[in-house]
Amino acid sequence: MVRLQFLGKMLTLVRTHTLRILEMIGECVSLVFEIFSACIQKAPSWSLFREQLYHIGVMSLSVVAITGFTTGFVLAAQSVYQLGEKGLSAVTGVLVGKAMITELGPILTAFMVTGRVGSSMCAELGTMKVTEQIDALKSMAVNPYSYLIAPRFFAGIFMIPLLTLFSALMGILGGFLISVSLFHMSSNTYFEPMQVHITLFDLATGSIKSFIFGVLLVTVCCYKGMKTSGGAAGVGKASTQSVVTSYILILLSDFFLTMALNMIHQQMRYQ
Repeated sequence: MVRLQFLGKMLTLVRTHTLRILEMIGECVSLVFEIFSACIQKAPSWSLFREQLYHIGVMSLSVVAITGFTTGFVLAAQSVYQLGEKGLSAVTGVLVGKAMITELGPILTAFMVTGRVGSSMCAELGTMKVTEQIDALKSMAVNPYSYLIAPRFFAGIFMIPLLTLFSALMGILGGFLISVSLFHMSSNTYFEPMQVHITLFDLATGSIKSFIFGVLLVTVCCYKGMKTSGGAAGVGKASTQSVVTSYILILLSDFFLTMALNMIHQQMRYQ
């Protein structure tokens, strides 16, 4: 009897959380449609869009550069130590390049932007929501989707792929500096294999992933901000939830994108 009650509670809990997740997905998709619908009616202000480009892109350069640079350090050092004993230290440049372009660059950039920009977006929109500033905009016939969310949304999906490319380049540069200065590897040994083994597919993989991650994190953070309630405590809770949810969605989508893109690539090679 006790086991049946426990099982019933577990099933109820799973059903409740599943319904909440499906509801959130539906509302996020609806939010994206609302953004595009508002932009069709009236394009977002260029000044607001430019401000978000600077806030999301330029202000994130330092943290993205440090993240990519230090990741390149670690990748190069691990490659030399682990593969050098087997006579494979020459693949260090290829390993660092492929890892930064296809996987670590998009993931780490999305994480850094979520932590620095996404939480800020959610907190700003959440504060405006709980203080009824968004309702005031509606009363003045200002569409909040066009005025508040669209500049953040389009600036995010435009700048995050560029930041990802910058992070990958910094990672490759960091790996090069460590390989040359610490392990006395020649620059030709580091860079020449990249020209053969790093392909357009790798660049496309990193670009597609970074674009999807940008859409996910900006949408989730704006959605959580627009759904904030409960005063200052609600703003803090929404900011935390937006970051955690974005991280989980980024990791899940990374797996599915990796599988799908590689399956497509294999089919194209065999045709």
